[in-house]
Amino acid sequence: MGFRFLIYGAGAIGTYIGGSLSLQGHEVVFLERRHDIHALQDRGLRMSIEGTQYQIPSPIFISRLDEIKEKHFDLIILALKTYHLDGVLPDLKRLKDHLPPILCLQNGVESENILADNIGEDLVIPGTVTTSVDKKQKGDITVRRLRGMAAADNHPISREILPAFNQAGLNLILYKQPENLKWSKLLINLMGNASSAILNMGPDQIYSNPLLFMLELNQLRETLNVMKLMGIQPVNLPGVPVKLLAQVVQYLPRQISQLLLSRIIGGGRGGKMPSFHIDLYSGRGNSEVDQLNGAVVRAGKKVNFLTPVNHLFTRVLISLITGEVPLEKYANKPEILLAELTNP
Repeated sequence: MGFRFLIYGAGAIGTYIGGSLSLQGHEVVFLERRHDIHALQDRGLRMSIEGTQYQIPSPIFISRLDEIKEKHFDLIILALKTYHLDGVLPDLKRLKDHLPPILCLQNGVESENILADNIGEDLVIPGTVTTSVDKKQKGDITVRRLRGMAAADNHPISREILPAFNQAGLNLILYKQPENLKWSKLLINLMGNASSAILNMGPDQIYSNPLLFMLELNQLRETLNVMKLMGIQPVNLPGVPVKLLAQVVQYLPRQISQLLLSRIIGGGRGGKMPSFHIDLYSGRGNSEVDQLNGAVVRAGKKVNFLTPVNHLFTRVLISLITGEVPLEKYANKPEILLAELTNP
């Protein structure tokens, strides 16, 4: 028997997961903005996965969450960027009595608590995706590196959907401790992300520069120390050896860790600029830096641990996103950023 899924958004992750489930015969409905639906229905959804092309010719779309009152869904999959959460919360809260469980795949470590406060903890399933997906345009994606996805084993629906997700090739793994999986994904999301956007430099350039590498290393060490004080453990995610990464960051000499992490970030990115850089230079005025680096800063305050590098990255990148500071101030000028860390 097939499931009925409602996917929030036909972006990179939403198209990949929704399209994969649709190809297996499940009923998948996408919630999208009204002015995007006509074009998406006309051309259908397109996916390139490991060299194979897939087409979903007649995807189903709705433009209002209110339609869940008439339709029964087994699961909502929230695959929007984290900075869009505030925009969807009012509808979710208003319709909470009609909602099925929500699998939250947003980056960061705070979305699930925000959702729980608004719709109830029993409806929220923390999750993440480690498969690397590029979006050519809305509804048209390429899977660049197939790894998998993770979800908390905190709701009966998690085990019910497990076979369906894995039959669709999504490589879903369930975890008993949701905080561990979310913070572990946060850790890898931080690598070469904020610094690349601020300096307009590729992650490989940053990791090859000894001073910038130490900045990156201290960002990760701050995060790991905050995790330790909170009782949160790094865990391996599908296709990502996070526990090994944490040991490299914490214990190996700089020269060795720089060599190893440079290879990891070079292979992981595949020449693509990280998400913070893409968002900054798109001119859309949004960034997940506050939900990632900023979340580390807020958690550090709760456990009385200073996080100066994460604080610097958050403050500077927000100032660039808002236009308070011109992009040219830091672009290819690492000495200015480094000076602000030593002389805040």
